[in-house]
Amino acid sequence: MTEIFTNFDLTDEQSMIRGSVREFALEVVAPGAREADENAALNVQAWQGMADLGLPGLPFAEKWGGAGLDNLSYIIAVEEISRVCGSTGLTLAAHVSLGTWPIHEWGDDALKEKYLPGLCSGKDMGAYGLTEPGAGSDSAGTLTTAVEDGDSYVVNGAKCFITNAHHAKAFIITAQTDKTMNAKGIVAMVADRDCDGFAIEKGEAKLGMRGSDWGNLVFKDCRLPKNHVLGPPGEGFSTFMKTLEGGRISIGALSLGIAQGAYDNALAYAKERQQFGKPLIEHQAVAFKLAEMHTELQASRHLVYHAARLKDAAKPYGAAASAAKLHASEMAMKVTYEAIQILGGNGYSREYPVERMYRDAKLGTIGEGTSEIQKLILSRHLEREL
Repeated sequence: MTEIFTNFDLTDEQSMIRGSVREFALEVVAPGAREADENAALNVQAWQGMADLGLPGLPFAEKWGGAGLDNLSYIIAVEEISRVCGSTGLTLAAHVSLGTWPIHEWGDDALKEKYLPGLCSGKDMGAYGLTEPGAGSDSAGTLTTAVEDGDSYVVNGAKCFITNAHHAKAFIITAQTDKTMNAKGIVAMVADRDCDGFAIEKGEAKLGMRGSDWGNLVFKDCRLPKNHVLGPPGEGFSTFMKTLEGGRISIGALSLGIAQGAYDNALAYAKERQQFGKPLIEHQAVAFKLAEMHTELQASRHLVYHAARLKDAAKPYGAAASAAKLHASEMAMKVTYEAIQILGGNGYSREYPVERMYRDAKLGTIGEGTSEIQKLILSRHLEREL
């Protein structure tokens, strides 16, 4: 990766994390990326390696088995993993931002003691169940129900497109306790994969991110203890919306990493490939593409890192997260497209990774809220500023 304009005022510790994760990604993750994609199977060796490095618990308190580092360090790790394999980057991002962070943020001590040590060590994996067949962008339209019964809630419903589904131990899910209360009636709670009445079904074949597991969740009279509810009463919708805000920074980092990997491949190819008696990079049409790709990458990196730093500073970061995800995900689509153009027929072939990166990049414009939803969020922030 070119080092022009890429310091971004990182601390020595953050730079060290970038270097160690980059080395791990190149040596351990990259060799299995194509196989994971072709077999549509999780790269288990990569996950175990990330656990050995402490990545699943990177931004969480040492008290619960985490590394106690900042959110930007975690974002840098997602970026570097995604640079060689978007699927593995997504596995990590979904585990940390969606499957573990809500327990760390809102769980009581008993719930934290039950789940966080395993999640932070990577022994266990986390997942997040929000999307339903009839409720995607309309997240307040959830049809899964949670009926109070003594010291428990009885849950019925289904979730779809759930990342890490077949490997996860803990699932953060949303359910409606009272339909007359609309969003105020929604709760966020933790479901254990071993609880009765809970089943995991195979997910559909995917365009990209094929090495990232996903599946569907089915709840039939599944009983969950009341202390598995996250956040105060009536704030369930707010709880999972705040979770999505953090997840959007992760998706921004994921998209950034995929785009950087495609750019790296295109730049190397343009320097080596000879056409009309000189390297491609000496042809202005190609050189200008690379210049634009580089500029877009730097702009996205500023946005993503800024959002992460706002979160670390405990400042409002929702709008910054939406802007970072919107720009980085749309940028990744453009950069991976141009990478294929530079490689030509080779770019269209699966012998080169840019084809996979192009397919993987699409997830960034959908997950944690589509690009259109991000524009809606940002426009509402602008209305409040007027």
